[in-house]
Amino acid sequence: MPRLVRWFIKSSLLYLVAALLVGVVLAGRSLLNLPAGLTALGPVYVHLFMVGWVTQLIFGVVYWMFPKYSWERPRGSEALGWATYGLLNGGLLLRAVAEPLQAAHPGGTWGWLLALSALLQWLAGLGFVLNSWGRVKER
Repeated sequence: MPRLVRWFIKSSLLYLVAALLVGVVLAGRSLLNLPAGLTALGPVYVHLFMVGWVTQLIFGVVYWMFPKYSWERPRGSEALGWATYGLLNGGLLLRAVAEPLQAAHPGGTWGWLLALSALLQWLAGLGFVLNSWGRVKER
């Protein structure tokens, strides 16, 4: 299994554990008298699951299992693959920090950081599509 694939898949598993932990905190908030502000973690929970676990797992499996791009570059551009990994994770981690801070302190810097996180994740998606497009073909 290529190193980039291992990073995508292992990172996705870590995000799964993190998402489940955030889910436990959200579910236990009322039982444990935790601050009401923790409800701001709802979007973080969804993003950790959908972008961190599901999307990242899909990216890793596609990078590994799709048909070869060519004999010279079987998985397309490795540099673009690593850029995709960095952009996706950078955007997701930025969102995980900025989302609750934006809820606690609306306006200003945190909103811009959320926009930047969305841009980073979009660029990761674009990189993934560009790197995978040529691998979707007949035998």
